[in-house]
Amino acid sequence: MTSEAGPTIEGLYAVIPAGGAGTRLWPLSRASSPKFLHDLTGSGRSLLQATWDRLAPLCGTNIVVVTGVAHRDAVAAQLPDLPYDSLLAEPSPRDSAAAIGLAAALLERRDPDAVVASFAADHVITGEDRFAACVAEAVAVARAGKVVTIGIEPTHPATGFGYIQAGEPLAVEGAPRALSVRSFVEKPDEATATAYLATGEYRWNAGMFVVRASVLLDLLADYQPGLAEGLRAIAADPSRLADVWPTLTKIAIDHALAEPAARDGKVAVIPGDFGWDDVGDFASLAGLLPSAGDDLKVLGTAVEDVLLHDASGLVVSGTGRTVAVLGLDDVVVVDTPDALLVTTRARAQEVKALVDRLKESGRTDLT
Repeated sequence: MTSEAGPTIEGLYAVIPAGGAGTRLWPLSRASSPKFLHDLTGSGRSLLQATWDRLAPLCGTNIVVVTGVAHRDAVAAQLPDLPYDSLLAEPSPRDSAAAIGLAAALLERRDPDAVVASFAADHVITGEDRFAACVAEAVAVARAGKVVTIGIEPTHPATGFGYIQAGEPLAVEGAPRALSVRSFVEKPDEATATAYLATGEYRWNAGMFVVRASVLLDLLADYQPGLAEGLRAIAADPSRLADVWPTLTKIAIDHALAEPAARDGKVAVIPGDFGWDDVGDFASLAGLLPSAGDDLKVLGTAVEDVLLHDASGLVVSGTGRTVAVLGLDDVVVVDTPDALLVTTRARAQEVKALVDRLKESGRTDLT
């Protein structure tokens, strides 16, 4: 199979989990319109569409998107080339192990030798040639029976990401950079993260996994037997989805598969040398946007609609109103028709707390 960008990787199927509300980007991102449906870089393409654009040259239309029922129509509208039977709608959120596992179970029946590569719908990646090279190496290792992750080279001692501890080089043809994985570790404090970086052994866990579909399901059968049995039952008879899905264990794929498999020596990592950002909050978003002058970043509105005097920061507008900022440094202003957020880049990670308060007070119309 070939695409406009060149030959694709034979037997590779991309899985795009498109879920989550992106609550740290509220009020721009909401449960009804999560961040993967938005153009957050000013490119003219949503994060979901950019993910498709990045993966299609590697696997053509062998792409499966797993999303919630509420977002099925929006995903279909944004991805007109996605085959109808490759858009899977979860009846309810059951976390990433069920979402990715469902796609793998269906693909296992379609192609017993299928290699599944899972990449989130809401990440920003630059250096796509380097990304493609990493995926090709990951596929080679996956074909040898390993669970493979792509670990991002850390640029600073981040406390918001999990880490992957790499081990010894692996001798796998077609994957000269492949390393064994010693362990996955949870989000550390700053001192621990700094110590990790000093060793040179640790990489950020971006939730990228490449593995043969049959290996994924077989390992789940070892570590989460009820989950694997339910997923294979749905794949064998899709009419059982509504009945079986609510019974599936709600667990992240890191905990269900990657961590126990790493303890058993079954996980490898390819060092990712491309640019990556999970657009986790408005501070992260500001770092992705080009400067509009005078220490100003603007998204969703014309620069001339922003008045900045003795101030700096990020302005996101979905209303067309003029936004004026006076005497504030590193401010974040997000103006939507029914909610206005004003904070600072330093406090951007705390926006989720506002969403939690809205939910507690019953204002789900705003979340």
